[in-house]
Amino acid sequence: MHAILLAAGRGKRLSAANGTGQPKCLLSFGGHSLLARHLDLLQAAGVQRLTIVTGFEAGQIHAAVKHLGLKLAVDFVHNEGFLLGSVLSVHCAQAVLAGAQEDVLVMDADVLYDQRILAPLCAGPSADRIPFDTGFTPGDEPVKLCLQAGRIVEFRKRVALALRYDTVGETIGFFRLRPATARRFAALVASYVADGRADQPHEEALRDLFLETPAGFEVLDTAPAPWLEIDFPEDLVRARDVIVPQLQALP
Repeated sequence: MHAILLAAGRGKRLSAANGTGQPKCLLSFGGHSLLARHLDLLQAAGVQRLTIVTGFEAGQIHAAVKHLGLKLAVDFVHNEGFLLGSVLSVHCAQAVLAGAQEDVLVMDADVLYDQRILAPLCAGPSADRIPFDTGFTPGDEPVKLCLQAGRIVEFRKRVALALRYDTVGETIGFFRLRPATARRFAALVASYVADGRADQPHEEALRDLFLETPAGFEVLDTAPAPWLEIDFPEDLVRARDVIVPQLQALP
């Protein structure tokens, strides 16, 4: 399995608490950076290859990886336009997606999470699989995955009031794609860039992908396994005081 870790963003919403000189994936919780946790958990889950998409302060990420003892193969691609949308970061990893011969994980780098989330995501034979958390706190910020009778009917932060669905959860920012699905995702992302929509979040291209085959994706409810996307200053406090004490020890 080949993972793509999206680590290009600047994290402007954290600037008040974090300053402006450190990528979010290098924030440390419980004695380990988010990046180090990703690498440990990916190795434990059997992932063999990792491509990290860098942007803001890429050199710091290169240096951090260099100082970690790793068994999986790591390479980097750089997003010069990291101030635009994350769809451009995914496009920078086009070679991995378009040439996929094995399952591909697409992962946000700014997530603190438990191995009870990644292990089942990576387990078993080839699959299109989306982990989500049905125990989430409702609001405008969570990216929601809505299902009706097991079929995906929406994937966005804001859901139309008239939409009919029987299950909803917050997506964690990780997606497992079979090779053919990864290649289709690459084509959708390329069309966004070609059409002048490189400023869009990659979730919009994923939404297109999901709605093309709404019954084709396995949805994995990870509740109550702990996790948190680190976006706001208050997330730093919640991560350290609430999430870290619930995490299983790293393998």
